[in-house]
Amino acid sequence: QNRSVFMTKVKIQYTGDLRTVCTHLDSGIRIETDAPKDVGGKGAAFSPTDLLGVSVASCMLTTMALAAARLGFDLEGLAAEVEKEMVSVPVRRIGKLVIRIRCPHSPSPQIQGKLEQAALGCPAHASLHPEVKQEIDFVWGI
Repeated sequence: QNRSVFMTKVKIQYTGDLRTVCTHLDSGIRIETDAPKDVGGKGAAFSPTDLLGVSVASCMLTTMALAAARLGFDLEGLAAEVEKEMVSVPVRRIGKLVIRIRCPHSPSPQIQGKLEQAALGCPAHASLHPEVKQEIDFVWGI
């Protein structure tokens, strides 16, 4: 049983020169993409595959913040960095994502564990293909 709980609509317009404009219809907020230089783009904006990595890390932070709110813990200053590695065999795709999550606070080990589990259970992370290698690193109290 696979039921959709909520649906979001985004309009994507190809604008030429390997670029797109993506518009979130509810808010009107726009994101531009550009193909990376290695495939003929200018690399002047996020590539579509960059956005996949950004989506996973952003979802992890958001899911951690939701869990922290339930636990009464403040995550202000929480941040992430993403590195994306492409592979070309058997097809061009993301081969590896390295996500570094840093928090200036030092919660108890119990809360840390709950927040890390929340991050690893976020919907975007759960949607990654199993062949995408992942290196997730949490650092607390920096």
